[in-house]
Amino acid sequence: MAGQAIHLKKEILVRIIKAFLSDNFEEQTRLIPFAMRPKGMEVPYRCCIYKERAIIKDRTIAGLGFPIEEDDETVSLGTYAKRALERTEIDDKNLTVLQAACKGCATNRIYVTDLCQGCVARPCTTACKFGAVSIVNGKSVIDDEKCKKCKMCVNACPYNAIVKITVPCEDSCPVGAIKKDETGFASIDYTKCINCGRCTAACPFGAVHEKSQIIDILKAIKSEKKVIAMIAPSIAGQFPGNIYQLKSAIIKAGFDDVYEVAQGADITATNEAKEFVERMEKGDSFMTTSCCAGYNQLIKKHLPEIKPFVSDTKTPMYYTAELVKKEFPEAVAVFVSPCVAKRAESFENKNVDYVMNYEELGALFIAKQIQIMDCEPAKYAVESSKQARNFGFTGGVADSVKSALNDEESIKPCIINGLNKDSIRQLKKYATSGTCEDGCNMVEVMCCEGGCIGGNATINNQKTAKKLIEQLSNESKDIEKI
Repeated sequence: MAGQAIHLKKEILVRIIKAFLSDNFEEQTRLIPFAMRPKGMEVPYRCCIYKERAIIKDRTIAGLGFPIEEDDETVSLGTYAKRALERTEIDDKNLTVLQAACKGCATNRIYVTDLCQGCVARPCTTACKFGAVSIVNGKSVIDDEKCKKCKMCVNACPYNAIVKITVPCEDSCPVGAIKKDETGFASIDYTKCINCGRCTAACPFGAVHEKSQIIDILKAIKSEKKVIAMIAPSIAGQFPGNIYQLKSAIIKAGFDDVYEVAQGADITATNEAKEFVERMEKGDSFMTTSCCAGYNQLIKKHLPEIKPFVSDTKTPMYYTAELVKKEFPEAVAVFVSPCVAKRAESFENKNVDYVMNYEELGALFIAKQIQIMDCEPAKYAVESSKQARNFGFTGGVADSVKSALNDEESIKPCIINGLNKDSIRQLKKYATSGTCEDGCNMVEVMCCEGGCIGGNATINNQKTAKKLIEQLSNESKDIEKI
């Protein structure tokens, strides 16, 4: 998501948390738009202060965990706050679109600008294989009905006079799940959506939002129940300090204990290694990993033909939650996540009660004035392996499975670094042919480019995040061989 939109979202989350911690949650929540845009303030983004407040209200509704699409403008934020307190179940649709913030961008198309020189060579017309480009009154013209948006004419034009007009949210979605509806604004088709979160990161207006579960988590913390945080491996690259100080900070924020999900990643890697050996012995040509929630959603909704090749092993979140519930059956288990896809997975797992993303955890630290660097390190009950802690970036899963085998050379990995239209076509090809290219027999699939450190709710750049994770993993033990 564009920088200023991220700051806006974080400020609202911090204010929601502070309102919850205050003596009057409903009234303090109602006042959020007015506190952020007081009378007489210069309007930074929109036409007027009233539009600014309306959009802040919508963002706050999403922060309280409600869909904007169902908002009744006559209902105050105070009422939404009250409903959030009374809520006993959460909605399984994880994203919502703020129509007030959506610009209703122009349609995706290839367009000839005024820079066209009507040159003699006509490279644009010869480049187009579909007859979509013609010359009218000495200038290039594109027939939208014939155009396949292949961009051959864009690449051929020597004056850069032909451009592709993109709708960022639509262009980012690998499965065509977000489109403009009859009102002209973005709308999500949840039957297609794989919860990759690309649209939330792509929209420069911050119009696509996750629906937060922060109030539900805060209610659980305030109750007498034990609340346990399960932190994903990629978190090691997101916050200042180390994961041992982070554990102390999370406990200081109100949680009773913290589990590394890398502990579950060790189980995943070991089980996938065993399964890989079994599949190769029975003659399978390849196996794909199964730990990415976005990829698993893709399989269910768009790529069922690859299912026979997908590992049956559960995700690190699954195994970690299983351990938590085994030790503390009545505890509230909260997965701390880099992406929206894990929210979708949590609805399929009775052992995971809520999901909090990195942005929300950061907002909780700010609201409670917790400095991670000032916290004393706290040990984890189980120390995870080097390889499990590397699950958070591309190549880490395949390397973990490989390292768990005595015969590491038996694995020839192929890495799908991010799901997009090209990589989905590549996976379809593997599924239909039953083989991978270059003799590959282990396909690691990560929905986000770069892996989990590229998730939509991450708060650090990938280069720095990977470096921090590698520093931690280099100090860790190696995974046990099967």
